[in-house]
Amino acid sequence: MQEVISVFDIFKIGVGPSSSHTLGPWKAAKMFTSFLEEKSLLQEVVSIEVLLYGSLAKTGIGHGTDIAVQLGLCGEDPVTFNVHSIQSKISDIKTMNLLLLAGKHEISFNPSEDIEFLYHESLPFHPNALSFLAKIKDGNDVAVTYYSIGGGFVITEGEKPDAAHSKHLPFSINNAEELLHWCRTTGLSIHEIVLENESAWRSEHETKTGVLNIWRVMNESIFKGCNTKGMLPGGLQVSRRAFEMNKKLLGGKVYHDFNEWLAEIKTGGHDFKYILDWVSCFALAVNEENASFGRVVTAPTNGAAGVIPSVLLYFIIFCNGNDEDKIISFLLTASEVGSIFKKGATISAAMGGCQAEIGVSSAMAAAALTEALGGTQRQALMAAEIAMEHHLGMTCDPIGGLVQIPCIERNAMGAIKAITASQLAMQSAPDYAKVSLDSVIKTMWETAKDMNNKYKETSDGGLAVNVPISLSEC
Repeated sequence: MQEVISVFDIFKIGVGPSSSHTLGPWKAAKMFTSFLEEKSLLQEVVSIEVLLYGSLAKTGIGHGTDIAVQLGLCGEDPVTFNVHSIQSKISDIKTMNLLLLAGKHEISFNPSEDIEFLYHESLPFHPNALSFLAKIKDGNDVAVTYYSIGGGFVITEGEKPDAAHSKHLPFSINNAEELLHWCRTTGLSIHEIVLENESAWRSEHETKTGVLNIWRVMNESIFKGCNTKGMLPGGLQVSRRAFEMNKKLLGGKVYHDFNEWLAEIKTGGHDFKYILDWVSCFALAVNEENASFGRVVTAPTNGAAGVIPSVLLYFIIFCNGNDEDKIISFLLTASEVGSIFKKGATISAAMGGCQAEIGVSSAMAAAALTEALGGTQRQALMAAEIAMEHHLGMTCDPIGGLVQIPCIERNAMGAIKAITASQLAMQSAPDYAKVSLDSVIKTMWETAKDMNNKYKETSDGGLAVNVPISLSEC
């Protein structure tokens, strides 16, 4: 059965620092409590044990997996939960050794004992696995295993596609060639194809409103990141840089909100270095928020959340793209490219390394920018291919298991590569391209399978073991 993916599957509002290690486990915990409620077992639960496997265990502390699981078990919603209350909520659970399951049923819960990190065990289906074991009063215990497969997507072990809940889309798309086929057949642009497919879920107005809400959260994360100073949590003693960059680039200019801020940035002109600095600043800002358990949008993951917003803001400020329809089109096009990568390869760093996160986000941004600037559908897909081609083989080796070094800077690099890829595609004739997007996706997946596991979000290799930094707080 064809995998059906909506724009709102690719772009999810959630809490940092990781879509696979924070948002996914959070959702899995909520799914487990919903399962218990459906079976009328919630009020019968005596205790719960959580088992974290593979990559979730090895980098779980740095990614806040234990925190996410507890919040999910409490029934909190990552979309709406007040991120400023995270530490107090977790502190209360730890102090009282009590957890209000699904916000309804109090059970004893000691995080240091009831969340177990199985560092040397991994389940075969996916490295990001977690199991919930619930003891029930009558002795019939319940156990369910979930897999956080990247980008906030979660599946239940043994889950089979439900034909009754599948969607019939106007345009069936599994790869770039099929997308291009529909564009040629209909004369529609990529974002128009996506908008037609989204009609299987909701009205056009609802889709557009939802996409603008995605952009609202994205620009809020940029603005907040650029106006917050201090040190990132986790023990690496990494200072926020977006605040100082923003202050320096604006040279003391005063603003009171996001729109005034954009206007002040625009007055600085179009010098190459000035634009380059701002794109980097935007990307750093988002991922500093992400690293601080802030609210961001998976694009397609939390670890790569800064690439698409920064390229879109570049388009808005420096390419006269400040128009709601243009913003919607940009994000729709980006989502389709992300969907194709998920279907043909992976968007999970635990499966494919950082090429699956920053590489995919850069390809998404490159295609979206190209179409937004007037490029053809073929040029847009060419831009996506160029961006990914120059991320092939990128490893995921976060120091201390934290989404900070090298992750934050990689978002800036991914954004710049996306803009460069778009420029190259706009100045090229796709007829003469030697590499197709489908070929590079296939290559990316083969590279992912060949990659040593120590470079797949385990912190067992690369920078994670070669940079001597002490984690004082972890």
